[in-house]
Order: sequence, then structure tokens, then C-alpha cells
Amino acid sequence: MPRDKILRQLDEYQYGVEIAIKQAKKLGAHEVEVSVAETAGLSVSVRQQEIDTLEYHQDKSLSVTVYTNQSKGSASTTDFSEKAIKAAAKAATEIAQFTSKDEYAGLPHAENIAWDYPSLDLYHPWKISTDDAVVLATECEAAALKQDKRISNSEGATLSTHNALRLYGNSQGFIGAYPSSSHSLGCSVIAGDADVMQRDRWYDISRHPEFLDSAKSIGKQAAKRALARLNAQQITTGKYPVLFSSEMAAGLFGHFVSAISGGALYRKSSFLLDALGKKIFPEWIHIYEQPHIIGAVGSAPFDSEGVKNTSHNIVSDGLLETYILGSYAARKLGLKTTGNAGGVRNLCIEPGKHNFKTMLKQMDKGLLVTELMGQGVNTVTGDYSRGATGFWVENGKIQYPVQEITIAGNLKDMFQQISAVGSDVDLRRNTRTGSVLIAEMTIAGK
Repeated sequence: MPRDKILRQLDEYQYGVEIAIKQAKKLGAHEVEVSVAETAGLSVSVRQQEIDTLEYHQDKSLSVTVYTNQSKGSASTTDFSEKAIKAAAKAATEIAQFTSKDEYAGLPHAENIAWDYPSLDLYHPWKISTDDAVVLATECEAAALKQDKRISNSEGATLSTHNALRLYGNSQGFIGAYPSSSHSLGCSVIAGDADVMQRDRWYDISRHPEFLDSAKSIGKQAAKRALARLNAQQITTGKYPVLFSSEMAAGLFGHFVSAISGGALYRKSSFLLDALGKKIFPEWIHIYEQPHIIGAVGSAPFDSEGVKNTSHNIVSDGLLETYILGSYAARKLGLKTTGNAGGVRNLCIEPGKHNFKTMLKQMDKGLLVTELMGQGVNTVTGDYSRGATGFWVENGKIQYPVQEITIAGNLKDMFQQISAVGSDVDLRRNTRTGSVLIAEMTIAGK
């Protein structure tokens, strides 16, 4: 979307928000909030140097939520005509008449609203033609296929680019909006040796197309990773140190965030109930949120209900300082919102001084995990059991690939047993962490 078009759409959508709020208030709603989202994008997939899929999408919607005597009703429309918007407001108001009263429902307090919010440089549209997108995806896959004769097949290479415009307004007089873009290029290939085959992939993602890694480098890395997994073995069942690569480590902290999020807490379905102020990690661990990093993948100028979001500590000296809360959950728990409606934005784990090679040396002997499978995580008890593949390490060096194993533990123990966080921070994700070394986990093998 060109910038001049965005400005025109902002005026149009703001007018739509104002219509919805005015109509809902006219029909008796006490509080109203309206969100608008428009996305447009292109996705091209190439397999064996031929176009596999070619998709273009453009979607938009307007959602109205009303609160009448703390009863909630919601309705949405993809028709942005004044008549359709008024109809959506009417539908939301009518629904609220039939829902139960919820004393915690309602808009955030006015003092928490992001009346002033920053511009974060999130919008860099990619003016790439379909033909050029096909060329780049083809080049990416070709680089992988040419890397080694053992690269026997491909699951394809995909280039995606999309732009979004999001707007939120409420009856307190707030209307905020921001455009964003996201671009990615990735490749997945299969390496074969005799009757053994292994798959792996690589990708890059960025707000700005010029910051993406080259198609050739992504393809070569995908091939390198697939080749490295050939001739994988099982290891003997036992307890060993485990090093999660930075891509896998993000998931560990994702479980942590889920456990300290409002919904899990007020439903009492978290293994970290009543953990505020308690030691969850080693004392040197520092975890914080930075929602306003310029151009970052996870950045946003305010949360999904218009509340100001700021950089703040979540864990300091290993102690849990705050939960992750939107306004509703905060009211349920008798606390204040942390500006996290819609989740955490740019969760940062303070990196250590050691790079990946040094992390391997520090582990000395154990398992490097590069892929996880299955959903064996119980967020109520913290029990953790997942299928894994990776590499066996001895004397601080990778010896051979490993497959058909399960790693298990309890997240409470795993968090306490983190002995190092690497400096190899993965910036492609909303969770920004390096590789993570856990002193001991149970590994089920042969």
C-alpha cells in the first residue's frame, strides 16, 4: 500500500470508527471500542524450479464491541459502507442485551490509554512484481539444490510479502493507528544418502526487504542444515546437559510467558500461580519487554486495546517482577494492566558473553537440540516432554546427528537449571534470545 493510499484509508477508517461509536452510544451502549484491520500480500512458492503456488490476498474487517451495564456484545463486518457499519453496531448492542453481566468487563481506564504513542518505522512495502518474486524464490531453491548431489529433493522455497494497517478507537476519545510490513524468504530441502533421508530448512524475515538475507545464502544454509542431519543415530537413555539452539530456546520462554499471562492465572491453569516476587530463574537471568524497538518484528506502539506499552522488567535477578496482563485479566486479579493485551512484544532475554561455539565448549558433553516435535507441555503442572532431533556433543564439539529421542523435565526445574544464555540472539522472532544451556534433562533414546 503506497503511503498516500494509507493516509486516505486512515481518514476513511477513522470516519468508520466514529460512525460505529456514535451509533452504538445512540442505541444505549455505555462503552464502545472498534478495531479495524486491513492486510494485503503476495506469497509465491516454487518447487523443483517450477511455480507451485501463487497467492495474492487482500482482507479488511471492522469489529465493534460494546459494553452495556457490563454486558458485552461484539459484531463485525467486511463491508465498510455507513449502512453496514451502523448495522454492525446495532448487532453488537443487541447481543449485549442477552449476555451475562461481567463486573470485570469494560474499556481500560483512561489514564492507561496511549494518548501519545511513537512512530516505530514498521512500514517498508516491497514493490516487487510477481515475476521477480518467482525469480527470487527459484534462485533460493536452486542454491540449495546445487549445494550437494545428496540434496535429492525439495519441499520448495517461499517468498512472502504483506502489508497491514491497524486502527483502534474507543468511546473515551482515543483513536490510534499504524501501518506495518513483513517480508520473508525461506527454503526447505531433503538430503538423501542411500535409503536415509533428512529434511531441514532456513529462512529470514524482516520489516524491510533490503535487510533480508540473500536468496542464495538462505538456500545454501537450508542445504547445509539438511546435509548435517544425515546418518543420524540414537543415544543411550540417560540424564545429560541440553543446549537449545536460539531458534528452539524461544519456545522455552514462550511457555514461561503463557504461564504468567492473565488468562492462565485467573483460570488457575498455570504452574506459576502465586509466583510474583519469587525466584523462577538463576539470579543472573534478566528478562524484559521492549515494545518500541525501531523496526523490530515484534514492535507495536500500543497494545490491542489502546493501552500504552513501555519497556519494563519481567524478571530481574531471577525474580518474577510482573505478570503479563491486559485490562480484563488485571481487574480479575486485582492488579493493574501491564499494557500486554494481545501479548508480549519483543520479549528480550539478556544475552551472555559466549557465542555459540563457546556454548558448546561450556556444555562439553551433551545434546544440542535443533528441532522439537509434539505438544507434550502441560502448562498446569509444568511437565515437559517432547520429541527432539539435534546433535551429540563431546569435548565441546559436534560429533554426529541425533534423532528418535525424547527430552523430558519440568519447566520449573528447567528454568532454575539454566546455566548459560548465548550471545547468538535470533532477531527474526518476537522472542529475542540466544541459545540456552540447561544443566540436566532426561533424554529417552535406546
